Amino acid sequence: MVERRCEYCGTGIFTMRSDARFCSPTHRVYQSRKQRIHHKLPAELTEKKRFLRFSSTKVPLTVTGRAGSSTNPSTWSTYEEALSSTVGAGIGFVLNGDGIGVIDLDHCIENERVAPWAQTIIDANAGTFMETSISGTGVHIWGLLESRPGRVIRDGRAIEIYSTGRYIALGVPMAKTSTNLERLVLPVY
Repeated sequence: MVERRCEYCGTGIFTMRSDARFCSPTHRVYQSRKQRIHHKLPAELTEKKRFLRFSSTKVPLTVTGRAGSSTNPSTWSTYEEALSSTVGAGIGFVLNGDGIGVIDLDHCIENERVAPWAQTIIDANAGTFMETSISGTGVHIWGLLESRPGRVIRDGRAIEIYSTGRYIALGVPMAKTSTNLERLVLPVY
């Protein structure tokens, strides 16, 4: 029996396998996401002190595990602090009306295929940073967007648009995504 530590959370692993690196399959996935996120986020995000951790139910947390808030800057951390914390299930970014926004396309990926309505919006925003949501069924399109009230569109499409007072749980950067933030082209509604 070999004693090792989980590379994601540091918990002891007791196993017969000498090559075990994680205490659970979930932590293997989280570590993989953490590594992919680390290399792909736009500088406009990583240079700001606007990161939170989040629980498995997407409740915002501080890097120490206390309650976090999308409207209370004292609960926010730097990218490096959030990335190195093992609290919760992942990291999120706070939108506070400073020109960064997100178009959140929910439930638009099924069997690795993007719904036509979502593909139209993705194509219109091709030059900006995009990621698959942590559920694997949605897409976040990050870009430049003036401060505005949030908007939810449910007309056969599941679209949310935010630029302030929210945090977005970071997912997995899409293949060949840009690391730039370009002006967002909003869907017609």
